[in-house]
Amino acid sequence: MKWFSKSQQSMREKQLENIYTMLEGSGDYISKKHQLKKTAIYCSFIRTIVDTDMLQRDILTPLIQQSEGTTLEELRTSLPFEEVILTDDVNTIKEKVLQGHVLIQLEKNSEQGLLLDVKAKNDRQVSPPEVEYNVLGPNESFIESLDVNIYLLRKRLPLPNFKIKEVTVGKLTKTRTAIIYIDGLANEENVNTVMQRVTAIEYDQIIDVSFISQMIEDDHNSAFPQLVDTERPDRVASSLSEGKIAILVDGSPFALMGPTTIVEFFSAFDDYTLNWYIASAFRLIRLMSVAFSVLATPLYVATLTFHYQLIPKNLLATLISSRMGIPFPPLAEAFLMEFTIEVLREAGVRLPTKVGQTIGIVGGIVIGTASVQANLTSNVLLILVAMAALASFTTPNYRMNNTVRLIRFPFLLFAGLWGMYGIACCFAIVVAHLLRLESLGRPYIEPFFPLRIKDLKDAFFRLPFSKQKLRPMLLRPQDPGRVNTQRASKKHDIDD
Repeated sequence: MKWFSKSQQSMREKQLENIYTMLEGSGDYISKKHQLKKTAIYCSFIRTIVDTDMLQRDILTPLIQQSEGTTLEELRTSLPFEEVILTDDVNTIKEKVLQGHVLIQLEKNSEQGLLLDVKAKNDRQVSPPEVEYNVLGPNESFIESLDVNIYLLRKRLPLPNFKIKEVTVGKLTKTRTAIIYIDGLANEENVNTVMQRVTAIEYDQIIDVSFISQMIEDDHNSAFPQLVDTERPDRVASSLSEGKIAILVDGSPFALMGPTTIVEFFSAFDDYTLNWYIASAFRLIRLMSVAFSVLATPLYVATLTFHYQLIPKNLLATLISSRMGIPFPPLAEAFLMEFTIEVLREAGVRLPTKVGQTIGIVGGIVIGTASVQANLTSNVLLILVAMAALASFTTPNYRMNNTVRLIRFPFLLFAGLWGMYGIACCFAIVVAHLLRLESLGRPYIEPFFPLRIKDLKDAFFRLPFSKQKLRPMLLRPQDPGRVNTQRASKKHDIDD
């Protein structure tokens, strides 16, 4: 038994020596001896991720000035830190030092050491949202710090049952990932599903929350996003109060929310800060804009190729004159223009901001005018493609916006091959795909299928808050009621 203990000790010493050898090969690793009044200590840390001012002020100065303490346990009680880890676990030492902790030892190769968190705080300040900009309402967005992001949620939901389950994901990156929900409200099955899928991730790097999104979605081959990503803490707090689960990743300024439905991708936070009928009108405009963006060009191609009899005579004359001299059939002409628009859009996104704006505006005007003058495309199609591209920008969610951009091309191909029948077939394929799609095991196109009348109050329209007394049935919340109906019915105005 004694021999086995010595063998374990020798193995730990060898592991520690290997760790020190590995770290000392890096230029920002420091291991320095400091003489105290009664003993000497060795401080080991990575300079680039440690707050050196805090190290000097809160660790070295108190230790040097103290008159007592010759053991790690005695030194531990003299340090002004809430959490001081005393450990001889090799893996813990390696993990904590790489995360910004300082290791204090009495001997350089000692098995035991104190670990203190003095990680440098180099996070940017909380700023207004850039992707989900709103006119009314709060103007705070998440940043790349997990602790700050949790603070932004906690100050909006000061509840004792606000639960955070933190896990580490990524073989190399060791990324802190937080799964957040309200206990007693969120459905336990949904929580367990998220926990199981996140902890089952086997990948070397998790750089952003979008990595996790792609790995835990129900259908990895679908173009439709199955989890909502947002940079707004107010939106996440609202979703948590409905019974949803949120996922935050250290280093990512976005959060994931689920389960969700397709309707949620077309709703903006402004829908809840405006009057209900104004918000409903804007939401209908967005939905009709998406439909126009997907179907405008395919209908143009189908009508001119197969169903020109449906075109009124006055409009038919305009279309014929606009296509005179064009050598391409409507399908090739439409593909050329759609491809050009997508190239301009992608170039505008990838270039620096000011250059990208110039390329998008000037390139669109120059290429569009030149194409019409060179008889490569008709001016009617140019107008339709430009309006379709403009209509697609009304989608509030960036990932759904990309999906809308993508599915235009299958519709366009089917329209060029089989006309209106092709559009109907493509639409049936998309609907069939959406019918079988799920978000964390919940139906994706609820409340339309399965039909749930009560959840339609916040679908195409947003009815007043007084009419939304129940949380969405999709989430199966433990507490379905939003309003205490007895207290609400007893409430009277002061002059009654």
